[in-house]
Amino acid sequence: MAPEKLTFSPLSRRQIEADFSGGHITSDAGLLLLREVDKQHRLTHRLASVLHDPRAPEQVRHKIDTLIRQRVFCVAAGYEDFNDHEALRYDQTLQTALGEDEVLAGKSTLCRSEQKVDRQAMVKAHELLWHHFIEQHDQPPKEIVLDFNDNDIPVHGE
Repeated sequence: MAPEKLTFSPLSRRQIEADFSGGHITSDAGLLLLREVDKQHRLTHRLASVLHDPRAPEQVRHKIDTLIRQRVFCVAAGYEDFNDHEALRYDQTLQTALGEDEVLAGKSTLCRSEQKVDRQAMVKAHELLWHHFIEQHDQPPKEIVLDFNDNDIPVHGE
């Protein structure tokens, strides 16, 4: 029998529960699971640490690690377009998943932050992801498949 409630780690004074009796419903509750995994692995924080943030700290409203988390979590949830963020920035589930209780960054802020990423940062980010992958295995995998196919049309892929 499935549990009636699942309890997640809190955000400030906000208690986070998955309650299966109805009420305020979201189709993006998977973001809360992603939050828990990211808290354990700190991958978005580690990614943010390799990116240079040229903004003046006194004028920053959204920290770089929050921008990274917002972008990664939304892409994982199927919101890859920047336009999606105009509505999502007010979404309480996404705010909670990101550890924020204020309005999140909009499409322009996210777009500017991505445009500032240079080649060196991309190399560092790829190295970080590769090392993280290796850290997750006691023994090297027997096979690694690198899929460089840039389209998702099954006729052309695989």
